[in-house]
Amino acid sequence: MGSGDDSVAPAVARAVRVVRESGLPNRTDAMFTSVEGEWDEVMDVVKRAVTAAGEGAPRVSLTLKADIREGVSEGLTSKIEAVERELGAS
Repeated sequence: MGSGDDSVAPAVARAVRVVRESGLPNRTDAMFTSVEGEWDEVMDVVKRAVTAAGEGAPRVSLTLKADIREGVSEGLTSKIEAVERELGAS
């Protein structure tokens, strides 16, 4: 933000590239990129993604939401599958 360019796509692409190259399960949609993994490894990816997004800009805006549940994995896919099952049942 604040670089004078209306499009944030280049900055977002730099951040998403960091996330995808991390090897952690991830999903990007129109508004958010979700990342799944252990706290320290996810926070490391978040830090590197923010740094990448901020290249050449005086400001970066970040919204972070965490769902911390011991023993849960594949949440990125299982939550979607559960909703799809419900939709198919109606």
